[in-house]
Amino acid sequence: MNHIAVVLLTTALVVVLALLVGATAGVLARLDGATYPAALCRAGAAFAAVLALAAATAGVLAQLLI
Repeated sequence: MNHIAVVLLTTALVVVLALLVGATAGVLARLDGATYPAALCRAGAAFAAVLALAAATAGVLAQLLI
């Protein structure tokens, strides 16, 4: 299998997972009584946190595999 395809599919999977986590965080914040701007801020923070965690994990794995 082509390595570029694996990288692209993995990146797409991480972005979709981050979107799901962000949406879930926003819905849970809204159900908790937060305003729409506050819920959107929490959703954005969760989205960014998942992407940062994925980047850190990829960096560690890259160091281990090289």
